[in-house]
Amino acid sequence: MFKFLRFSIFTAVIFLGIVANAQNKQGIYVDAKGVIRWEKDNKEAAFFGVNYTAPFAYGNRAIKRMGVEPEQAIKDDVYHLSRLGLDAFRVHVWDTEISDAEGNLIDNEHLRLFDFLIAELKKRKIKILITPIAFWGNGYPEKDINTGSFSSKYGKQKALVNENAFKAQENYLKQFFKHKNPYTGFTYQQDIDVLATEVNNEPQHSGPKERTTEYVNRMVSAIKSSGWTKPIFYNISESPKYADAVVKANVQGHSFQWYPTGLVAGHTLQGNYLPNVSKYEIPFDTIPEFKNRAKVVYEFDAGDVMAPIMYPSMARSFRAAGFQWATQFAYDPMATAYANTEYQTHYLNLAYTPSKAISLLIASKVFHNTKRLDTNNNGNTFGAFNIEYKNLLSEMNTEQEFYYSNNTLSKPLNAKKLTHVAGVGSSKIVTYEGKGAYFLDQISAGVWRLEIMPDAVQIRDPFEKASPEKEVTRINWEELRMNINLPDLGNSFNISGINQGNKYSIKSNSGNFVISPGTYLLVKQNQKTNLVAQYKFGDILLGEFVAPKSSTEDVFVKNTAYESVSEGIAFEINTEIVGLQLKDSAFVQLNNSYNRWKTIPLTKKQEYNYIAKIPADLVEAGLIKYQIIIKKANGDYITFPANKKGNPYSWDSLESAFYQTYVAKKGSILEIFNPNIDGKNINVYNPDWGNNRVDYTSGENPTALNIKLTMNVPKSNTMGFQYFFGDKTLGRTSEISSFKTLVIKVKSNTDDTKIKIGLIDADANFFSTEVVVGKDVELIKIPLKDLKSDAQLVLPRPYPSFLPLYFQSSKQSSFQLKNAEKLEVTFGKNQTEKPISLEIASIYLIE
Repeated sequence: MFKFLRFSIFTAVIFLGIVANAQNKQGIYVDAKGVIRWEKDNKEAAFFGVNYTAPFAYGNRAIKRMGVEPEQAIKDDVYHLSRLGLDAFRVHVWDTEISDAEGNLIDNEHLRLFDFLIAELKKRKIKILITPIAFWGNGYPEKDINTGSFSSKYGKQKALVNENAFKAQENYLKQFFKHKNPYTGFTYQQDIDVLATEVNNEPQHSGPKERTTEYVNRMVSAIKSSGWTKPIFYNISESPKYADAVVKANVQGHSFQWYPTGLVAGHTLQGNYLPNVSKYEIPFDTIPEFKNRAKVVYEFDAGDVMAPIMYPSMARSFRAAGFQWATQFAYDPMATAYANTEYQTHYLNLAYTPSKAISLLIASKVFHNTKRLDTNNNGNTFGAFNIEYKNLLSEMNTEQEFYYSNNTLSKPLNAKKLTHVAGVGSSKIVTYEGKGAYFLDQISAGVWRLEIMPDAVQIRDPFEKASPEKEVTRINWEELRMNINLPDLGNSFNISGINQGNKYSIKSNSGNFVISPGTYLLVKQNQKTNLVAQYKFGDILLGEFVAPKSSTEDVFVKNTAYESVSEGIAFEINTEIVGLQLKDSAFVQLNNSYNRWKTIPLTKKQEYNYIAKIPADLVEAGLIKYQIIIKKANGDYITFPANKKGNPYSWDSLESAFYQTYVAKKGSILEIFNPNIDGKNINVYNPDWGNNRVDYTSGENPTALNIKLTMNVPKSNTMGFQYFFGDKTLGRTSEISSFKTLVIKVKSNTDDTKIKIGLIDADANFFSTEVVVGKDVELIKIPLKDLKSDAQLVLPRPYPSFLPLYFQSSKQSSFQLKNAEKLEVTFGKNQTEKPISLEIASIYLIE
């Protein structure tokens, strides 16, 4: 009996050892050359995903204010992350919410929700990198709350030099990494899906460099004292001057970030920003100790950009630079994405920004299918991928997968072999007028799963000042026509709803059918299937479906008027209307400078898109003013842009706001920069804000402001700005070829100030020339034929700031005004290096 018991114990120990060893082999390691590899087979690893903050700070508070349980919000959002094919998650843990001044770990709701989030990520096979110290307060965008934590007590700067702060952090790290997740039963060391840690978030070092190395090593030792054996990373890009001290520390790799278009512009950035993401240069390669360190990107995003083209290009640049992990910051919780309040400058959510979300899916494919250090894929078409700025399109096209972020005319590589399709808009496979994302996945031959998200209609600029009271994207559930052209399904197939409560059942007619948001099984005619909603397909269930409810049914009109149009040329008012019902009507009420009035109906061009054609005889030189009026079926009126309810024809109706468009006489100038109007939207290059200034001052006309740029103590050879003017030319396309000269109204504080002025086209080509500016206001005329190919500034300046200052397109092309959309003006030191200023009143085009 004793021998049997001893044998059983021995066998159990061996078995548990095998299990433990198998679990340990599920992780990663960094080899001697700084390459992240899988322990199970030593192959290179790559991970791509997002940051997500629902357990902490404002994200957590805002979710609860919406009446949503945080656990449900996390489940919903993690499902969408999985749906996008992401396999990486990182967030800086708000230590300020789970620790005290001495660094003791507080086991509270925030820590519990973080553990819950990890458990949900594990279910979807999403891997995790933990950054346990954020230093941040927990307020933004609200005021910080003094939580009594060590971060509240010391702040980021003191935390990196103060001995008592060191001890508090060591104490915290030891307890944090010994903590056991109640949902998984594992510590973070034991959890095979927690792959690595980054010591802290964006450390800003100061003081002796030896103290920096000491700090990092002490934090690493504290982490390892808990039994941690996984890779440890430390940020190197936040304090580049301390890079040589950081690389001396006992870590396996270093973390970087990339915000290539700056942050918090306060408005959507217009134009082609692909030059900003064409290359990620690392300045630390010359440091010997850096050579064999692994590289990860803890945060990235193209701030204030809605164009769904940036992520795939960033992913390509990351791989060329050798990165093996990249996580976007930050994915918006679905519960609050309607207003984009969490981080004003970031906006990403599958339901609310479908095109950007699909572009992230494509970027993940780029990251995983591009070899590390591959620098050959420099163009916008590379491998299976294509990026088109003009069509706001990212796409992936292989024999098995076809993904697109917008309407595409591309022919699938092999429609017969397709197994996965996802997109927004229409393609050769799917015709659809809805504004939500959809997914088509082959379950087996002749059986497909279709998932359709509701329509997302952007009604306001999501990057302006945010408020929970200001809706920026409206969700609308509609029954819309769809056509699917998949050889595997044929022309006739059965469609049946499988998400909860979805009883829809219909047979397609030549691939055509009407459908509303939900999840469906598409089954080829005469083929049977026993699949049910609970059937597991990959990391999801067939019947899973998560989407926000329809927003308010109130009508909303989104319209941007042309700044100017050409006299005597008919034009269209093109607008988006959401909430318009079948028996409602919409029309434009217009009058011009000759007091001629006209009521013109708005006709539906496609879903949500309505147009009114303004006849040429009304387009007389002067000003056209108009309102868009909605007449509801019950007789009620709503007038835009004021969004004013009430009969506009009533005797007591007060005058309300209107849209306006100037009508230019033949031979008129085409102004492309007016400081008084456009100054708030320029991208400035100012390398020394402590001494240099950008002011707005009155000139000859006190009601029209000039822009004045001043270098008081020049530390750089360049100061200047860029401005997107592409929208100013839209109403003057019939005249564009007649403009031959660029004019700048300008003066300086010297008689010999050299400036460079030029235009950037939609393909990111820059054409410029130099002129000399004197002390007196003058009109400098520049023949467009004199503009020559040049290198443009990369603006807004990226973060980290060590990334390239200039970009020059490798494409050889000639200047064509019809393609121009941005202006760049720069100037530099004069010969005496005394203060130098440039004052601009206007920039325009003439014949």
